[in-house]
Amino acid sequence: MNTKHIIDRFISYVTVDTESDPKNFNFPSTEKQWDLAKKLEKELKEIGLQEVELDENCYLMATLPSNIDYEVPTVGFVAHIDTSPDFTGKDVKPQIHENYDGKDIVLNKEQNIILSPSYFEDLLLYKGQTIITTDGTTLLGADDKAGVTEIVSAMEYLINHPEIKHGKIRICFTPDEEVGRGAHMFDVEKFGAEWAYTMDGSQVGELEYENFNAAGATVTIEGKIVHPGSAKGKMINSMLIANEYIASLPKNETPQETEGYEGFFHLHNIEGNVEKTTLNYIIRDHDMNLFKGRKKLMEDIAKKINKDLGKDLVKVEIKDQYYNMKEKVEPVIHIVDIAEEVMKDLGIKPIIKAIRGGTDGSQLSFKGLPCPNIFAGGHNFHGRYEFVPIESIIKATEVVVGIAEKVAKKFK
Repeated sequence: MNTKHIIDRFISYVTVDTESDPKNFNFPSTEKQWDLAKKLEKELKEIGLQEVELDENCYLMATLPSNIDYEVPTVGFVAHIDTSPDFTGKDVKPQIHENYDGKDIVLNKEQNIILSPSYFEDLLLYKGQTIITTDGTTLLGADDKAGVTEIVSAMEYLINHPEIKHGKIRICFTPDEEVGRGAHMFDVEKFGAEWAYTMDGSQVGELEYENFNAAGATVTIEGKIVHPGSAKGKMINSMLIANEYIASLPKNETPQETEGYEGFFHLHNIEGNVEKTTLNYIIRDHDMNLFKGRKKLMEDIAKKINKDLGKDLVKVEIKDQYYNMKEKVEPVIHIVDIAEEVMKDLGIKPIIKAIRGGTDGSQLSFKGLPCPNIFAGGHNFHGRYEFVPIESIIKATEVVVGIAEKVAKKFK
């Protein structure tokens, strides 16, 4: 594969600002996502894909027709075009570091921003490789423009190498994954694949078909404001009640204290004053019963505080976001086996683990499209220290090509 061509493609994507907006419920949530979608629409047509369609909600689908004379399952590949609103993706200035020497990478000398293996140990996995970073003032957008790059590059490679036999392949690029809505308007029937893979993981070898059950919770505490000089017996300080609520949740069940299959409560935003305080939580657990228990605990704490106060001042609103795809993928576990076999064929050690998060695939699996997740190669997503080795992008591209070829052989 042409390394320079793939680097140029990736850079052309990450320099387009596609940050999504959690507060806007239009599709897409930001108009600028159309800029990359339209660019990709043109590119997919130019490389020779068919049935290229960009719909009114900014979902871009396309087809690579079968080049064999027998029927095999139609397989899909999915990636998202938006970047996280957690950190700016505007004016990304990619930096290419060839033959990485295992030492600190100075991202921004003026601001003393350094990407160091002493803190980010994963860097040392890629010594001698070509690493792409930013200048430290933005995220990179490898999540998930690395995935987009891999899918487009794999389709182009298959078109240019007709000796590689494959069935019908469908691809889709989605908006708004980073705000949890990437699969909401996805038309599974129109997509027409029997199963798919999201190219949205991290380290080389990652292969995931388990993810968190997820919910968002809003805790609203009402208070009463009066002059502090005459407040005795009258003032109700909502912030102090909020503090009691926060302290009532398990202190060791937070993101920074958990790993693996351990779930958590994550308080990610507080807004408040004496009269009203709002707490925004996300609730996560791989086990459905534990997930339900976490939601019940949040409601029970509110009931107890209200009982102690003698007033209903604390209200909890919980909304489920997505569920563990394991339930939908396990009955068709051969789709995971195929990806695992391809990785082994390519000399890649599969890392099969649960996702401490979610992907479009988790929602798509419950919409009838089983959809495990494959590595895209990036690290340190959603922040200034994000990086991706170009060798990882190439390996992921080879996995996409390998899956297309493997399916054609397995179902002959």
